[in-house]
Order: sequence, then C-alpha cells, then structure tokens
Amino acid sequence: MAPEKPLTILIVDDEPLARERLRALLADIALQAPNEVIGEAGNGLAALELLRRQPVDVALVDIRMPGMDGIELAGHLGLGEAPPAVIFVTAYDNYAVQAFDLNAVDYLLKPVRTQRLLTALQRARPPADPALLAGLGRELRGGGRSHLACHERGRLLLVPVGEVLYFKADLKYVTARTVEREFLLDEALTHLESEFADRFIRLHRAVLVARTALAGFEKIASDDAEAYGWALLRGVPERLPVSRRQWAAAKAVLAV
Repeated sequence: MAPEKPLTILIVDDEPLARERLRALLADIALQAPNEVIGEAGNGLAALELLRRQPVDVALVDIRMPGMDGIELAGHLGLGEAPPAVIFVTAYDNYAVQAFDLNAVDYLLKPVRTQRLLTALQRARPPADPALLAGLGRELRGGGRSHLACHERGRLLLVPVGEVLYFKADLKYVTARTVEREFLLDEALTHLESEFADRFIRLHRAVLVARTALAGFEKIASDDAEAYGWALLRGVPERLPVSRRQWAAAKAVLAV
C-alpha cells in the first residue's frame, strides 16, 4: 500500500506562541496523520495572500485576530474553487454550536490536546465543500463580510465594504465603486443586497447604493425608460439611475 500523502497545512493565529504550539503538536502526530506545515499567517489578510501563492489542504484558524478574523477568512475561502478544510482553533466557545451544525469544519478549544487535533485532521479528508464553507463565514459571523474579494491580473484584492459607494450590475459581473476606483466582483447583486441590507439600498434593478453615499436626488423631466430620476453621490461626480418603483423609498433615506 502506498504511503498516505501528507496533508499540507497553514497555521493562522496572531499569537506566535500559539502557532509554535500547533507546530509542535503536528510534529507529535506526524506518524498517525502525515502532515507538512506550509506556512504561518498572523491574520486573515495575510493568510489569503499566502494561499494565493501556495494552496493547502487544511487551514488551522484562530477566530479573533486583527485585520481580518477567522470567521471572515472562512467566508472568503469558500469562494474559491478548491478551498482548504478549515479547523477553528480558539480560546472561545461561543461559536461552537453553529460550527458543528454546519458540518463543514471542526472546532478545537485552546489549549489543544494532541488526540483532539489528530481526530480533527482525520476529519479533514476530503476538504470541506465550498458552498458550506462560504455559508459558514456568514452564519458564524452573524452579519456581512467586512471585505469583498476581487481577482485582478493574477492578484487577489480585498475591497473594504465600508469604502464602497455603490454596486452596479452588468451582465455576469458587478462593479463596486469607491472614491478612488472601480473593482469587478464575481458576485450577484441580489446576494449583496441581502448580505448588506443595513448598509445599502436598491435604487434600480441594477444598482445598490450606500445609504451614507447619498447626497441628493434630481427628477427627470422626460419619460426616460431607464430612470425616473437620478441619485447624486458624495465624493464622486457620477449620478445613479433611480427607478419609479424605488424613488419614494430612496428619497426617504435622506429624510431620516
């Protein structure tokens, strides 16, 4: 029988001592669960950049980290074609029930025990289903993502949701506009509307706008088929079309 192929592993934790302990535990169980630690990252942003260059089978992920936490990292990983299996390793147990209900990952409490880590790695074959992993990030966080992923010229760019002025749909892509530039996202406008309902409102069948980006409205004198009026924005010269159906609700946002 051919030897079992080692699982490639990424350790994601903002505490160096925690990463060192996981490395030691993984070395201790290498005979029972062959593994190879490919790298380490101190938060979700650094992990995504590393994974862009070097995919792995398993990510051991802390939850509370600066920059991008482990829950959001799991959501971004779920958007990929072949995401790693995510095993949460954390000192907090308040996400455990949801994690087990989803059946997408394992969940280890610190201090991690050797046998428990071994069991988790055995569960990590094969890697988690992408759809479950994407849903995991949304359900455990209890809200929307803080960043959106944009693949541009072989790079992964992360767009802070708080900087997006509007989303505009065009065929299969959605444009996210910030003050500085536009980003093309492989997202559905309806999903963005649902996920960020507290931040964005619909102006038109193809447009969502950030509530805080609205500066005013202009009514169109002629009978325009595409727009009943225009929304004026803070920070950029563009005007966005507002449909007749959304006109009253959109104007009400400024009245609040």
